[in-house]
Amino acid sequence: MREEERIFKGLLFASEDGELVKKKLKSHRLSQEFNNLFEEDEKERKEILKELLNEIGDGTLMLGPIHFHYGCHTTIGKNCFMNFNFTVQDDAKVTIGDDNKFGPNVTIVTPLHPMIASERRGMTCSDGKERFLCYAKEVKIGNDCWFGADVTVCPGVSIGNNCVIGAGSVVTKDIPDNSFAAGVPARVIRTITEKDSIKYKFDELY
Repeated sequence: MREEERIFKGLLFASEDGELVKKKLKSHRLSQEFNNLFEEDEKERKEILKELLNEIGDGTLMLGPIHFHYGCHTTIGKNCFMNFNFTVQDDAKVTIGDDNKFGPNVTIVTPLHPMIASERRGMTCSDGKERFLCYAKEVKIGNDCWFGADVTVCPGVSIGNNCVIGAGSVVTKDIPDNSFAAGVPARVIRTITEKDSIKYKFDELY
């Protein structure tokens, strides 16, 4: 079984595998090429993102800098906005729906590493070879979510539709639809309702 197949099955995998390293180096190079361009270089940036990611929908904009670990494991829908320093460590698959907005310094991570220190230095496998082993869990984000600045989404998390994640939160558990969640670790504060409309916060609207 290829190491990438092991990742998608949630099994231990060797991150130093040659095929994986090749994909990571391509992703890192393309991320850097994107970051070397200016915001007005829209055409060139779009071409890079199409090559970098598994799929990206129309109207999605990333200000940069961006950092994708594999890139090809990430699928992003249409009309999303990613502010500065959007980082995705997509060892496992990352799926982001439509119309999501991400504040500065949002990070999405999928890999999990050994808790035992000696195991992080390498483990001897049944074939006698020593490998650096970890595993990864898929992250899924629905549609129409807002992520405040400095949010971290941890491995295995699913976030529903129409959610707001408060700035600085660390999301370690699933968040249901229409939830406002915040904190370290993040917890659901309440359900978002019509009473949260911005029209109630100002005396007049445009």
